Amino acid sequence: MLDTTIVEQLKSVFAQLTGTVELVYHDTTHADQAQLLEMLKDVESTSSKIVVKSSDQSKSDRAPSFEIHTDKTSGISFKGIPNGHEFSSLIIAILNADGKGKFPDEGIIDRVKKLKGPIRLKTYISLTCENCPDVVQALNRMAVIHDDFQHEMVDGAYTQDEIERLGIQGVPSVICNDELVHSGKINFLDLMEKLEKYFGVDESIEFLSPKDLGVFDVVVVGGGPAGVAAAIYSVRKGLSTVLIAEKFGGQVQDTKGIENLISVVYTEGPQLSAELYKHLTAYPVKILEHRRVSHIDKASKEVHLQSGEKLVGKSIIITTGAKWRELNIPGEKDYMGLGVAYCPHCDGPFYKDKKVAVIGGGNSGVEAAIDLSGIVSEVTLFEYNDQLKADKILVDKLKLIPNAKIITSARTKTVIGDGKKVTALEYEDLKSKTDQKLELDGIFVQIGLLPNSGFVKETVELNKFGEIVVDSKGRTSVPGIYAAGDVTTTPFKQIIIAMGEGAKAALTSFEDRMYGK
Repeated sequence: MLDTTIVEQLKSVFAQLTGTVELVYHDTTHADQAQLLEMLKDVESTSSKIVVKSSDQSKSDRAPSFEIHTDKTSGISFKGIPNGHEFSSLIIAILNADGKGKFPDEGIIDRVKKLKGPIRLKTYISLTCENCPDVVQALNRMAVIHDDFQHEMVDGAYTQDEIERLGIQGVPSVICNDELVHSGKINFLDLMEKLEKYFGVDESIEFLSPKDLGVFDVVVVGGGPAGVAAAIYSVRKGLSTVLIAEKFGGQVQDTKGIENLISVVYTEGPQLSAELYKHLTAYPVKILEHRRVSHIDKASKEVHLQSGEKLVGKSIIITTGAKWRELNIPGEKDYMGLGVAYCPHCDGPFYKDKKVAVIGGGNSGVEAAIDLSGIVSEVTLFEYNDQLKADKILVDKLKLIPNAKIITSARTKTVIGDGKKVTALEYEDLKSKTDQKLELDGIFVQIGLLPNSGFVKETVELNKFGEIVVDSKGRTSVPGIYAAGDVTTTPFKQIIIAMGEGAKAALTSFEDRMYGK
């Protein structure tokens, strides 16, 4: 099942295993059981530390499934065959179960341990979903860290009856006791905060890691291209440097094909993010991932994190980028994952032969409508202005698609649903000044980016769009605080520009330090 190249790669990856990791499958008469066993046996062949064995429990004709066991229960299990995008989840789970691979730092580990147990979660996924592995791998890591945490990945293709009963219309969907905890794309930090709210926090468990993280020459806030460039340029000047990030790689993680990063003919977001991380960790930069800054004291340069931790930066460089805009209309948040989606590549297959809308007439919106037209029965693109903003070549292509409609001069007003799923979208026809309603099954929101600058709105000057105002060298309105990348007023939101601006801000910070500014 696994080709020889992958087998050889896994031998190298699993060479770091020190304990025995058991892949314990359940006997079943399901037609795909042989395929599962073949995969597990191929994985077993890559390391003497990996053992495949049968459990004592027969699952009759249920979906193929298995658990990961070590000398202590890992809490990780899989229902289905984790190939496709989820194959990496299996490999990382094996490493994590043995205490290997990438884990959060002590501060985040403390937060995971403080979650009130018992925690029993299932994540329903699609093997074509590119965002699902992030959630599966995050919850698997938590299961290894927490003593009373169990997590099962469930391939929805094997459990259509459960999908229907639970009303799942998007992946990944995290379920606890048949109740939706979360649906859709989410980073580790936001997922952690959702679990803290859902299960509660055990305050009797004390943090072992320090809350006061000390003083640094340079504090970089943001882990995308601008942040990495700023951190590398700073540390190369011999300055003690810390990088704080909600998610390493930032928006780059969500970018598919990248063909305009000069000297790199083609790459993809996750690959570029991995290269950025590799480059950064070649230097002595302290990395605080899965952290969110609550505010910055501009007088003392004290940076306060929502986790309760704090640190001081003699210079601070803000590189927090931007995020996808939401519609902010009634019903949107109520039906997230129940018909409202933001990733057509991930959730599009759930709307096969159904009617959907795409909100946004820019390139991303038109591209989403084109992609969805090959899956759905009908796709309607909505744009607020009287014409689409996308490139002409894309608009012309969309207009040739028979099951695609375009509605311009439309203001979306309300997402309508029946309590379980989306049923319609209400919008205002700006020309006739009348309210209209379109019955549909799903809504894909593609309306651009919003600067991640809310935490400094009382600290530095922002423009009317929420961008941090910077001069030609990356200085903000506050001496000692700099900014770079998509969060700033710098025109053209491009990876290569963000990298250059991050480097520029770091060099300006060093220059000001030398001249005592």
